[in-house]
Amino acid sequence: MIIRKTALLVGASGLVGRHCLDFLLAETSYREVRVLVRRPLDIEHPKLVQYQVNFELLGDYKDVIGADDVFCCLGTTIKKAGSKSAFAKVDLGYTAEIARLAFNNGAKLFLLVSAMGADPGSRIFYNRIKGEVEESIARCGYDSFLVFRPSLLLGERKERRFGEELGQMLSRWLPFAFTGFLKKYRPIAGKMVAYVMVEIAGNQWQGKHIFESEKIRSFYGQVQGLGRA
Repeated sequence: MIIRKTALLVGASGLVGRHCLDFLLAETSYREVRVLVRRPLDIEHPKLVQYQVNFELLGDYKDVIGADDVFCCLGTTIKKAGSKSAFAKVDLGYTAEIARLAFNNGAKLFLLVSAMGADPGSRIFYNRIKGEVEESIARCGYDSFLVFRPSLLLGERKERRFGEELGQMLSRWLPFAFTGFLKKYRPIAGKMVAYVMVEIAGNQWQGKHIFESEKIRSFYGQVQGLGRA
């Protein structure tokens, strides 16, 4: 008998999260896809279960924050959050709490969208917070912790992000700019990152593994070669 898994997705309204949700709903190895949302998503599917939560009170929802596999695409910017402390609350505070609660409810696999340059010792605030959240999740004790560190993301967002818009323009107009040692900075499609996350979750990983942009791109190319992408 085939035992199908459950998935928990956080950040389903974002660039990577939207694509991740589509791929999870289409993936036959999952019988149920749970999402934590501030506002209900405008989508219905037999496998989809939406939980509208107040992220300031995650402990109140501890009984529903759990699944076999957790996909975390949650994130904001300092500009959108309004301050460094508000940014840290979302990207570090909320994410770490969700990881802890899901682990306590039996989750075995945690997949995180982090960022290139994530480093808890970085002098750059954004990179330091991203590194600290990785450290926090690693301490939870998951059987498998997969970290995805994309460069600038390509795709349509609800809000404008100047850096990503610039990256999209450069990738279209100056493709030769991302060669040599700059290759790792090539912008990458959010849809590609989401696809690889869902595809890779089906493998038997143990411990912590980091997937930088070029590794994500390479894995995607391998899957394409097998005719599955």
